[in-house]
Amino acid sequence: MAGSANLNVMVKAARTAARGLVRDFGEVEQLQVSTKGPGDFVTRADRKAEATIRDILMEARPSYGFLGEEGGTIEGQDPTRRWIVDPLDGTSNYLHGLPHWAISIALEHKGQIVSGVVYDPAKDELFWAEKGEGAWMNDRRIRVSGRRRLTECLFATGVPFGAKRTLPATLKDLARLMPESAGVRRLGAVSLDLAYVAAGRLDGYWEREIGAWDMAAGIVLVQEAGGYVQGLREGEDPIGTGRIVAANPEVFESFAGLLRSVEA
Repeated sequence: MAGSANLNVMVKAARTAARGLVRDFGEVEQLQVSTKGPGDFVTRADRKAEATIRDILMEARPSYGFLGEEGGTIEGQDPTRRWIVDPLDGTSNYLHGLPHWAISIALEHKGQIVSGVVYDPAKDELFWAEKGEGAWMNDRRIRVSGRRRLTECLFATGVPFGAKRTLPATLKDLARLMPESAGVRRLGAVSLDLAYVAAGRLDGYWEREIGAWDMAAGIVLVQEAGGYVQGLREGEDPIGTGRIVAANPEVFESFAGLLRSVEA
């Protein structure tokens, strides 16, 4: 693959962390039948992966800031650039031995995501993008789908669990969207949902409350693949609000319109 020096560092960090996560995932599968369960083990694996990624990125670019799901924020000497990292997106899948999880690394410059890497070790699929350079999966250029009718489109979201405050609105979203579409999937890894939109496997994605680390790399993937990404309310910044809608340009307005009608 070709790419900038920053992108190559991101790929190196993702692949290095993946080796440990894949090894630990084998242990997780064995722990499913134990009485203790794999919870503490997975937490340690998550933190270890973030430390590995952080060390590689910060060694290469010591002046950049860092935002990670596990370790919080490190302010950099360069206030215009920061890494945004989810070392294990799809933790619940990983915890239950489901091979659908990813490593997500993004670079933000002056408030814009300029590079993104999403790596799925189980399938050995590396999604990557840089501003102005297109979106790729491994060595193949990817594009969003060309579907024009909602009734033909497959969407994804994350249905909140427990007593999360966004559950009622998400159920309203589903009630509006399900009759108008070909279906909605809840796959459990935001970065892969967005990567799949970029690759045309899904036609759109939305969610009402997620972290910057969940979506950052996926945003530039969708944009560079020809898709649209906005806040769930028009004019909102997804990174700042945690609310996002993304889709191919043919159905974006009708898709976003249905979701935004829930806000009214």
